[in-house]
Amino acid sequence: MVTQAIDTPPHIQKVLIAGYRNMSPQQKLKRVSELTLAVQQLALARIRKQYGPLPEREQQLRLASLWLDREIMKRVFHWDIQKVGY
Repeated sequence: MVTQAIDTPPHIQKVLIAGYRNMSPQQKLKRVSELTLAVQQLALARIRKQYGPLPEREQQLRLASLWLDREIMKRVFHWDIQKVGY
């Protein structure tokens, strides 16, 4: 397994790995949660830029459709991305 990131110098990579190893499970979960939220905020920004002003519900449905497959979206939310368009 390769742990070296291609854009990170080896000495920095070692510091990062040591930092992650020293984190508690709660700290690691918090970090993952924060990164997930950041990714979702970036995706929402793209959705808003691509589609312009949308109702909050449609923004959230379009965001969910990035993670959930079409059948789940239809069954759970009664929303079909293919009918409303990408």
